[in-house]
Amino acid sequence: MHQLLRGAARERRVFPANVFLYEDGDRRVLFDTGYAPLPWRTGPAGAAYRLLLPPHVPAGASAGAQVSDPGTVTHVVLSHLHPDHVGGLSAFPTAAVVVSEPVRRTLAAPRLRDGVLAGLLPDDLDRRLLVVPDDAFGQGTGPGGLRTADLFGDGSYRLVDLPGHAPGHLGAVIEGRVLLAADAAWGRDLLGQEHRIRPVPRAVADDHPAQRTTAAQLLDAERSGVRLLFSHDHHRTDVDLLGADLLGADQLGVDQHRTGADLPAGDDHEPGRADAHRSTDEGGPP
Repeated sequence: MHQLLRGAARERRVFPANVFLYEDGDRRVLFDTGYAPLPWRTGPAGAAYRLLLPPHVPAGASAGAQVSDPGTVTHVVLSHLHPDHVGGLSAFPTAAVVVSEPVRRTLAAPRLRDGVLAGLLPDDLDRRLLVVPDDAFGQGTGPGGLRTADLFGDGSYRLVDLPGHAPGHLGAVIEGRVLLAADAAWGRDLLGQEHRIRPVPRAVADDHPAQRTTAAQLLDAERSGVRLLFSHDHHRTDVDLLGADLLGADQLGVDQHRTGADLPAGDDHEPGRADAHRSTDEGGPP
């Protein structure tokens, strides 16, 4: 952590790569897809990534292995295009892939700093894209003044514009109660600490001033009663994250150095349920 934040104590931290599954009737919406099973066939760029941020993906820990009936997932929402968020995409071959307009532009012409490993993406991705245009996001329509776009038109799943970390970076507000904040911060304990980030990790951000603004809006959203869930925090994987008793549920009994994941009990899920699944890396989220 001392390499990430000025003044932080020296410690080793494992960052889970969480995905979140929301089920409501016939909809099965997966937020991000975590890491791809190893080995990767991504050439020198992938080798450099694995050297910098060594992923640990035990057998059975990928999203494709953990999510029951992956062929029935109807939508995959990609928060952005980094390998720990898109790696498992090929395991969900029939899902529409929801992206923002800036993510579509990045796919068309990725830069080196965008961190796109083309070998992780399915060949038919262009055909499956469901692109949410910039003008679909209403100003101040979400908690904390965040901009949101209603994915299904019924308020159950609203995409959230979270600029700063990567071009077109998205989150999601689910049933008005839980906000999936992706990589808007590298952990809830680091939200609001953006001014302490050291120059090298700060350079990873697409727009550091925007990242600080997003952090302030997320803190306002949390104060309004919305629960924040970040992609690289430790979350319980055997609880309904939309359940009534949520206070601290994602932290209870979780070993901060644990890897892999536990599936929710059984293979069947009740409608209106959100669960977390994860793989891990030993560095930090890019």
